[in-house]
Amino acid sequence: MAGTRHKARTVALQALYEIDSAGRKPETVVARLLGETELSGEYNDFVRSLVEGVIRHRDDIDASIHRFAPAWPVAQIAIIDRNILRLAILEILFDNKVPVKVAVNEAVELAKAFGSENSSRFVNGVLGSVSTLASR
Repeated sequence: MAGTRHKARTVALQALYEIDSAGRKPETVVARLLGETELSGEYNDFVRSLVEGVIRHRDDIDASIHRFAPAWPVAQIAIIDRNILRLAILEILFDNKVPVKVAVNEAVELAKAFGSENSSRFVNGVLGSVSTLASR
């Protein structure tokens, strides 16, 4: 069910956005958002693993963003774009449970849905560079 996995990634992105912008506790945010959605247990676990993975690897993920988008300090990247990148980079470099193309495509779709007019191009460009690292 690709649609359900996409919905789960959307919930994870919402959680990461709220955690990043409002500084709320991850467990609280994830529990509330999962309570508001109709995902099955498997997909609830997927959301939790994405959010926990981004938080656990955030320094390394942000270093990758800095490396492949050096003109954009991570703190100055729009919050939504920054967290879309974090989510995708987690899946590309640390999680390795989905093909790189799937992670990139999902991120671009999230950027189109939630980002600015240029977000999808920015996200695609950064992840294109990151994916070359993953293929080594």
